[in-house]
Amino acid sequence: MNIIFIGDISFKSGRLYFKKIIKSLIEKYEVDFVIANGENMVSGKGINNAVSNEMFSYGCDVLTTGNHIWAKKEVLNFIESESRVLRPYNYSKQAPGRGYNIYKKGEKKLAVINMAGQVGMIPCDNPFLAIEEILPEIKKETNCIFVDFHGEATSEKIAFAYNNDGRVSAVIGTHTHVQTADERILPFGTGYLTDAGMTGPFEGIIGIERENIISRFRTGISDYFKPQKGSNQLNGVFLEIDENNGKCIRIERIYEIEN
Repeated sequence: MNIIFIGDISFKSGRLYFKKIIKSLIEKYEVDFVIANGENMVSGKGINNAVSNEMFSYGCDVLTTGNHIWAKKEVLNFIESESRVLRPYNYSKQAPGRGYNIYKKGEKKLAVINMAGQVGMIPCDNPFLAIEEILPEIKKETNCIFVDFHGEATSEKIAFAYNNDGRVSAVIGTHTHVQTADERILPFGTGYLTDAGMTGPFEGIIGIERENIISRFRTGISDYFKPQKGSNQLNGVFLEIDENNGKCIRIERIYEIEN
């Protein structure tokens, strides 16, 4: 099974660059499932139904999210009924939506789990314990299990991956918007990358207009985030999974810059 995961898609420019390049990536890697983190797709923070459908029309199969999932209140109108959009599983049990789902294409089955870290993030349940609630049921259906771990702390992401090494196919980090260069297959067969990076403005500061962020650091005053103009980037990761045992047998970072 071949999977592409695309790091945090930010702003309209990120969506359009995804559209521009995704078909060639699907062909190159002979992809079965395309997953993307979409929590920053609407004006740099949040998600809505129209933009989600836009991404599905471009070839995305599943959208994961993170701490900005509730930034646009329109999400409350569709997240219960849209099984292709996930929010972190370890958020409040009272929160709408789902934190994982099993997706099928022909005979192929892939479970996608969305988890959030606790370090430096909004309050949520312990992800190390939360995953224990769902793994037994998921494994009755498939051993191919992908986890988007949306977190701030590198150590927490690595610890979560090692804690689940051999039990899930991949743990890929999101949130920081800066792609790391530590892709690897852990000893018991779990593919790992601390952060997949982002898709959107390349020349900004994590996608945002440079002066906007510099002013915030200089003055302590926040302003409305604007996307940096100029070229775009697409960050992500390719994973090949053995469908018989769910082990990752190949991992490769994807890093594309618009010409």
